[in-house]
Amino acid sequence: MVDRRRFLTTAGWMAAAGWIPSRLFAHDMHAMQAAAGQVGNNLCMHAMGDATRMPGLVDPARLAPFVDALPIPPVLRPDAARPLRVRMAETAQVLHRDLPPTRLWTYGGHYPGPTIEALKGQPFDVVWENALPARHFLPVDHAICGAEADKPEVRAIVHLHGAKVPRQDDGYPEDWYVPGKSRRHHYPNAQDAATLWYHDHAMGINRLNMYAGLMGLYLLRDEHEISLGLPSGEQELPLVLADRLLHADGRLYYPDSGDAKAPWVPEVFGNLTLVNGVILPRADVQPRRYRLRVLNAANGRFYHLRFRDGRPFQVIGSDQGLLAAPATMTSVFMAPGERLDVVVDFSALRGGAVELMNDALPLMRFAVGQRQVRDDSRVPDVLRNLPRVTEASASKSRELTLDEYSDCVATPMLMLLNGKRWHDPVTESVKLGATESWSLVNLTEDTHPIHLHLVRFQILDRRPFDVDEYVAKKTIRYVGPAQEPPLHERGWKDVVQVYPGMITRIVATFDGYAGRYAWHCHLAEHEANEMMRPFEVVA
Repeated sequence: MVDRRRFLTTAGWMAAAGWIPSRLFAHDMHAMQAAAGQVGNNLCMHAMGDATRMPGLVDPARLAPFVDALPIPPVLRPDAARPLRVRMAETAQVLHRDLPPTRLWTYGGHYPGPTIEALKGQPFDVVWENALPARHFLPVDHAICGAEADKPEVRAIVHLHGAKVPRQDDGYPEDWYVPGKSRRHHYPNAQDAATLWYHDHAMGINRLNMYAGLMGLYLLRDEHEISLGLPSGEQELPLVLADRLLHADGRLYYPDSGDAKAPWVPEVFGNLTLVNGVILPRADVQPRRYRLRVLNAANGRFYHLRFRDGRPFQVIGSDQGLLAAPATMTSVFMAPGERLDVVVDFSALRGGAVELMNDALPLMRFAVGQRQVRDDSRVPDVLRNLPRVTEASASKSRELTLDEYSDCVATPMLMLLNGKRWHDPVTESVKLGATESWSLVNLTEDTHPIHLHLVRFQILDRRPFDVDEYVAKKTIRYVGPAQEPPLHERGWKDVVQVYPGMITRIVATFDGYAGRYAWHCHLAEHEANEMMRPFEVVA
């Protein structure tokens, strides 16, 4: 373990410096294949079949690529005079031309759910109706926190990810309700324009509910963003990415441990990536600029996105809205829960086509039309005034660990934040309006995307440290220089990739509302098994 930790510490430092691909440190199917047939760490390994090669599952190589048009989810534009009503229900949807329909749980009858478009300063309400079946069709684990056998098997609560909302409207994991019930949420929209998204957050089973399809985009706009002249209308495309496993008859397959009493597995990776609910779709576009609103909605997969021909694109925004200036890139690495706002110019590809890739695997194709078109859109050199925060702006600093435990008798793996379980007393109590610096000390062997509810933050830096010395003495000894975040991570964020063997520092101002909120890993299987903690904002 010591040798492995030292390797990971060095490797994490190298990844942050850009010397080796970051995906090597993420939860990724390539990494899973290296330890085929087992889960856990090298002290405690547990057998688990390679789900991607199970007989009876759809082989992506046998599906014709780019034969289905990229679907665009329906758009809901709220009216302040009356609430939107969005129904959660079971439906069937064709995910590829050559496959039977797949049973899904959806918002508004679609996967992904309808895109809700809102305007800053115009609050409204949504009534989320739970019309799901009484029994789950995916394997519920009654041994994990919040999913005990005395609780209803099917429960739901909607979290608007990235929104600054009152405590009662946040979608707190314990605020779930059962089929036949509904809940009204108030969304103030008192924040900058951003690519937000909504998804299920029911304690202990949200990993299953999300895998079943309960997610959708929420685009918050403001006058400043509208004034910039960015591509809009038909030239603004949502791209919701999520991987799945499918039986040949179209049914979703969610892997389990093989133990019927404890089916939870540490990570879930599919061999099929859906883009807006379709496998290997095709988007017919014009030879002009397009704005892509990209969401990684996978349970555990990280995406290393690039275009097959290596063409550059401009990242203009991240989780919490526009960057200060466009960042020109040829590839970008996205963790579950993260969003990217991207502009790509197809004008030089008139009559051609190009694929969007995850490393060497195509995700979709853009087929560019022959007809020359006028493009009045633009990407300004300055997108907005966005000062960088500093360590000095924080009135309090916290040191918080990311921990992993293995027990060959009780559980194959347990991941905690700061060594605490969900129901332990709150240890992060923050004064309303206070600015704090959080140092996220990653003692595990994985990259964890950490999400804070309510607030936005900026990444200060990442720095490699001696993990063994910290474990032995609880002292930090840095083993390399601090790494500033890359350009596309220098805006406002609500998910941060916390690399192994590194300390990642963020600064957030806890303003808006008092109450109890959650912070957690956005790898859904980790979050479900105690890698989630409450924090309290105190008036």
